[in-house]
Amino acid sequence: MLRNLLALHQTAQRTISTASRRQIENKVPEKQKLFQEDNGIPLHLKGGVAEALLFRATMTLRVGGTAYAIYQLAMSSFPKKQD
Repeated sequence: MLRNLLALHQTAQRTISTASRRQIENKVPEKQKLFQEDNGIPLHLKGGVAEALLFRATMTLRVGGTAYAIYQLAMSSFPKKQD
């Protein structure tokens, strides 16, 4: 029983340690150049179109939520008259 567990342990270790690993290209220097460039664009929009869309969606939801909160506050300030 112990021999089987040791064999299983060795097989598992060998399988994990000898698995081929994909090499991932280091994109950090490219991103550093992009974000450190002085081109007048705010930092939160330098990531491209996807970041600009996310920023606009966030601002739209924020303004809409604020307007809705003010509307609900106004409606609750003036209760309906009972007949």
